[in-house]
Amino acid sequence: MAQTSGPSTSGPAITLEGVSKRFGGGKVLALDNVNLEVPQGTVFGLLGPNGAGKTTAVRVLTTIITPDSGRATVLGRDVVADADEVRAYIGLAGQYAAVDENLTGRENLRLIGRLTHVERKRIMTRADELLERFELSDAGDRPARTYSGGMRRRLDLAAALVHQPPVLFLDEPTTGLDPRSRVELWKLIRELVGEGTTLLLTTQYLEEADRLANRISVIDGGRVIAEGTAAELKAGLGTTAVEIGFSDDGEAARAQPLFARLGTGEPQRAGSMLRLDVTEGPRALMNVLGALDREGIVPVSVALSEPSLDDVFFALTGHPAEPGEPTDGSAADLVGAEEAAP
Repeated sequence: MAQTSGPSTSGPAITLEGVSKRFGGGKVLALDNVNLEVPQGTVFGLLGPNGAGKTTAVRVLTTIITPDSGRATVLGRDVVADADEVRAYIGLAGQYAAVDENLTGRENLRLIGRLTHVERKRIMTRADELLERFELSDAGDRPARTYSGGMRRRLDLAAALVHQPPVLFLDEPTTGLDPRSRVELWKLIRELVGEGTTLLLTTQYLEEADRLANRISVIDGGRVIAEGTAAELKAGLGTTAVEIGFSDDGEAARAQPLFARLGTGEPQRAGSMLRLDVTEGPRALMNVLGALDREGIVPVSVALSEPSLDDVFFALTGHPAEPGEPTDGSAADLVGAEEAAP
């Protein structure tokens, strides 16, 4: 699937530089001096709970709203000064499928093609290509209102790709989907990135960020509170543990002194189980097994327990992420209120 060529740039695909945004007459600070940089051809995850500012950041980057301060760029183009040019090179799939339920899937894609100025002779074949790509060919001539939730999300993503944008924004793309539909959408996302698309993904699903994103920014209360790869964020907790089970309490007691010099603290014993906190999981596991082997002690179970992104998020924010909610909280609601105000 060939892409629309973006402007020539060797720099990052997406940047936010000191971006802040308030709503409600300045009472709600949705973004607070946010900085991020997304390299071309990668997936960047913006991870946070409802009201964290994720959707506001996407709306700034997709030219829907303007920042109060700071600067945002897409492929080197300023989202305020060069808004029309930016729109030509981006695709957006929001939290809700933005399709006309009374049109068929094929009609929806052709309509988007006209709105995004795809060549008229190309629109029909482009719609057919996308219906096939997203496994919607059999439903292409049915009204979108007859589609399941997963089918609507796939159609929405297809619509965002009609003009073949090099940069794609997915705002909570799998909210409300069943597990199977989520996995199918993840597969499509990986394929797009494999073809060179740059993707910024907002999500509350920690597993989603872990599986898809090359780098992750954790955002809470409008501020970026951590950034790194999933592995780096987990390693920052230092809570990887080696857990070894033995045939009886006596064997565990015999093995306990061997663990003392291999971890970051005293090994913990509970009956026939030993737990040792470590910094380098795989290497520590090898050292533990080697020490046991030299003493002729044979364990009955071995496990390496690494922290999850759930653990990371809780450690950083003091509260868990809240998956499953359909909006980005009060800040997003205020956007609608301000747009509706006279």
